[in-house]
Amino acid sequence: MDGFHDKAVLITGGGGGIGRATALAFAHAGARVMLGDVDIAAAEETARLVTAAGGEAHVLQCDVAEPAQVEALVQTTLDRLGRLDCAVNNAGIEASQEGLARLPLATWERTLAVNLSGVFYCMRAEITAMRASGGGAIVNMASALGLVGFVGAAAYVAAKHGVIGLTKTAALEYATRGIRVNAVCPGFIATPMLDRAGVTADPERTAMIAELHAMRRLGRPEEIAGAVLYLCSDAASFVTGEALVADGGYTAR
Repeated sequence: MDGFHDKAVLITGGGGGIGRATALAFAHAGARVMLGDVDIAAAEETARLVTAAGGEAHVLQCDVAEPAQVEALVQTTLDRLGRLDCAVNNAGIEASQEGLARLPLATWERTLAVNLSGVFYCMRAEITAMRASGGGAIVNMASALGLVGFVGAAAYVAAKHGVIGLTKTAALEYATRGIRVNAVCPGFIATPMLDRAGVTADPERTAMIAELHAMRRLGRPEEIAGAVLYLCSDAASFVTGEALVADGGYTAR
């Protein structure tokens, strides 16, 4: 997809998985990217890949659960790229796989701090920056689990439902101010997050998760990156408040 020449794009969670694929897709489309990630080494590797592909990338360590770090990330984006045209709030942590009654309070609090409050902190700073420069597009990374329940993932499911609610509310508030706000709801994607959750390390479990999708497979990060670029592009100029499902048919059942 073209139309991003010289656009300034901020991506949180840019160190791997969907974030890395999205950074590379934007770079191939001509955008300049700013990468935020709590894992700075991973973000630097993404930047190296972007540079190797002929693009421009900058990095800053950022824990999106910390408002001051988010503010610094957005300000650094403005300092280095001159403006903010698109933002992809992708940073997140995996589900705990604990039943609700056994879920440690610290796990609940950390999951919501990163996966929900982190999106709020990012949007709050990004919208301020975009309003100053005439508008922009924001895409929040929700989940198919933001639309349905899932056993053993109470905190994750609650946070992703919240992301969709934040997305719709922000879209309504800024629809006439030049800022579009949408979300993407991926199914299970083959990323390091699934590795950490133990899904891809167990062939039987991988097959079981794949069978939940109508396509009988896990998604690829590049497939979600394509959805993000569409929502940020002029082709989606009349799209705001949308929770775009890209889940291989997971929620169609």
